[in-house]
Amino acid sequence: MDNQFQAQIDALVEKYTELLLGKSSPELKEKVKIWVLYTYMAKSMPPLVKHWNEKFPESKEQMKAIINEIKELNEQHRNNKKR
Repeated sequence: MDNQFQAQIDALVEKYTELLLGKSSPELKEKVKIWVLYTYMAKSMPPLVKHWNEKFPESKEQMKAIINEIKELNEQHRNNKKR
């Protein structure tokens, strides 16, 4: 991957995070990347994700916390847009 491509992908993730949550930061961008990847993998390869969840229960709990945080921030953002 070249630097220009990486910068453009980073900008895409930043804009996606902004549109999804109403704000962006390096930490939120990383959480959104993890959430997107995990969600995609859970849909496309459920047995793999099930195995991972069973093997790493502490990480599964962290994933649940990230998913809940993104869900809450998205709901807050949508509610703020309605006002």
